[in-house]
Amino acid sequence: MELYTYYRSTSSYRLRIALELKGLDYRSIPVNLVGDGGEQLKPAYRTLNPQGRVPALRVENNQVLIQSSAIIEYLEECYPQVPLLPKDPLKRARQRGVAALIGCDIHPLHNVSVLNRLRQMELSEAEVDNWIRHWIGLGFDAVEALIGDHDFCFGTPGLADVYLLPQAYAARRFAIDLNHYPRIARVERLALEHLAFRRAHPDAQADKPA
Repeated sequence: MELYTYYRSTSSYRLRIALELKGLDYRSIPVNLVGDGGEQLKPAYRTLNPQGRVPALRVENNQVLIQSSAIIEYLEECYPQVPLLPKDPLKRARQRGVAALIGCDIHPLHNVSVLNRLRQMELSEAEVDNWIRHWIGLGFDAVEALIGDHDFCFGTPGLADVYLLPQAYAARRFAIDLNHYPRIARVERLALEHLAFRRAHPDAQADKPA
């Protein structure tokens, strides 16, 4: 498998975690989102992903999959030996609920394209920062209440953790104090001691600037 990725892309990070938790071999192909106008917007990459975003995953028969949530579902269906979801339907729904809260209601609101649009509307950098902190904080208030006092989000590393760790990394990038969220901070601490999460971390990626 070939993963088109950017080291600090939240959605790329979550897909790397899923691949590492499942113990799957893949080759990372960096896509520079910031240099020279952004490689993701150039024709060579648009032929792979017409949306011009990362991640994308090339799988068997040279097929390319897009959107991290769809790719993770594909991995869960094709490589169930190390599951990201429990068998119990209610527990599965709780994992999916936290993942969707992060993937649908937090992350998109601080995506680069959204922030660039806010700047085009002549918001100041302080106003953009307030926007980011507002939406991450609102979402984290809900996540903190939902995950309980388990190891990881729901006992063992799963789908909710795959989504939460990259979002915690983004929160720290935007100077959000995770001490206000002790359950989230606990999950982050446990994950950063886990080999799969460490291998997927932005600091461990070859394309991270020196």
